[in-house]
Amino acid sequence: MQYDPIKRVLGEAFNQTPFLRKVFYNLLDLLLLRTWHIHKELRAWAKGKRQQPVQILDAGSGFGQYSYYLSGMSENWRVLAVDVKDEQVADCNNFFQQIKRRNVLFRVEDLVTFQDPEAFDLVLSVDVMEHILEDVEVFKNFHASMKKGGMLLISTPSDQGGSDVHGDDESSFIEEHVRDGYNIQEIQEKLRSAGFSRTEAHYSYGAPGKISWRLSMKYPILMLGFSKLFFLVLPFYYLLVYPFCLLLNYLDTHGKHATGTGLIVKAWK
Repeated sequence: MQYDPIKRVLGEAFNQTPFLRKVFYNLLDLLLLRTWHIHKELRAWAKGKRQQPVQILDAGSGFGQYSYYLSGMSENWRVLAVDVKDEQVADCNNFFQQIKRRNVLFRVEDLVTFQDPEAFDLVLSVDVMEHILEDVEVFKNFHASMKKGGMLLISTPSDQGGSDVHGDDESSFIEEHVRDGYNIQEIQEKLRSAGFSRTEAHYSYGAPGKISWRLSMKYPILMLGFSKLFFLVLPFYYLLVYPFCLLLNYLDTHGKHATGTGLIVKAWK
């Protein structure tokens, strides 16, 4: 199914006031398991850096929730958030100006061509690479845009059932994906071929995470894809399932998984 139209409706629903936008970000932080994993990695990376001037690239910023989180971690940090969607970039710039969060700038850029040589200490790419066919070109651009010692942090589906694909005869749950998921060795090899000196990767969305994703994301998205009237039902649905998802998310982020439908990948220049 197509995910972008549903995302657009959600964005419009929560974009009426800055307060609602913040509520939306908080809901994403609570519900999205990938956010739990990314926040955990960002907190570890941030140790000892909050008083330092740091330059960050949010590569494929979407709704802007990760730029919001990062820019709130330290006033000394500067975030450049880029995305290909003009409307979304304009919307995010407007919101961040309204809340006077001045250490963030959103800009329209294509990651296949974007470079800012040796500019960034951290590059963050969350649920982006599965949408881009020219992935090695993007990895090379990330490498060129990073300072020596900088870190790249990626969240993306794996080939172990990522995008909810479990066999050769199945297609991605999200139609906008150009690949169903990365092999854990493949993505690290591609990063090394792009110039990165060291890589690490581990699975996310293990057994507890897969259940949480279905309850908190897949089934609600399917319902909304069927009819927008399910917006009225969603609050009651989440009241029932969220306590279970909370526990499952905790177990997924604090456990090690031999396999999983997601990948958390880090690479250093």
